[in-house]
Amino acid sequence: MQLFLGTIQVPSDFGPSAVTIGKFDGVHNGHRAVLSQLRSIADARSLVSTVVTFDRHPLALLHPELCPRALVSTAQKTERLAEAGVAATLMLKFDRALSELSAEQFARSILVDALHASCVLVGRDFRFGAGGLGTVALLSELGAGFGFKVVIVEDVAQDGDRRVSSTWIRELISTGRVSEVPQLLGTRPSIRSVVVHGAQRGRTLGYPTANLSPQIEGLVPADAVYAAWLVVGDARYPAAVSIGNNPTFDGVPDRQVEAHAIDQKLDLYGQTVSIEFVEFVRGMTKFANADALAKQMGVDEVRIREILGVPQRSTGSPSFEPR
Repeated sequence: MQLFLGTIQVPSDFGPSAVTIGKFDGVHNGHRAVLSQLRSIADARSLVSTVVTFDRHPLALLHPELCPRALVSTAQKTERLAEAGVAATLMLKFDRALSELSAEQFARSILVDALHASCVLVGRDFRFGAGGLGTVALLSELGAGFGFKVVIVEDVAQDGDRRVSSTWIRELISTGRVSEVPQLLGTRPSIRSVVVHGAQRGRTLGYPTANLSPQIEGLVPADAVYAAWLVVGDARYPAAVSIGNNPTFDGVPDRQVEAHAIDQKLDLYGQTVSIEFVEFVRGMTKFANADALAKQMGVDEVRIREILGVPQRSTGSPSFEPR
């Protein structure tokens, strides 16, 4: 996939193209349906399938207090668009200048002058240009003058009439219902960060953990213990993941993410890892002491092995060897 960071990077001979425009947060099943239709039209008409998206949610600039948390980072979004098979992505910096472009200026400078659009796919509620004043009807009028056709893409619904959306997925992740996310997102919810040094309490309890840096890509689920997969490069390890401030101990940073790789001895300090969440196991609880917590962690491990299909360890044998 070609990635252009701004119109200045688009070659003058680019296109002609079939274009769709949107935030594409998460690149969920609704987005993927649009991208599939985009590719089909592009292939049938010998056009370049192209996505126009933004480096941040527009509300991050216009109304930060109303801006929802992103499901994925800009880098993760770019990777998922590439995996979806589009030929090119134009990543626009959503700054004050872009926000003030009129609908006609947006269509002319981006769709026509930069991308040489022949076809533009949008949803029925699509809005564009300064103040969101541009409508689908206006886009169609502009297309008639500029020489591109507008195709309306219908929403993808799930569970009755509810539209698949980033908002719905965000609700599920934020309440710990991670097992329900794949049917909407098309993949498990995941986060990514660098492993840093922690207090090493898990090691003393018999469950050494990889502590993630607070600079995390992706939306972190609700505070809880989860069954998950720890992904390191091409390797995938079954894992018990704890999210929260660990109320049993004092002085633990808020929203700490720790992953215990089951049956593994791994030195991950400084490495970038991903966590793919599978199922909620239990909420965060304050235990009377460290021994009580360690006992519960043993119970959690048994349950997580069941969820992930990992054989139970024989009685009395540790799931790791302390280092």
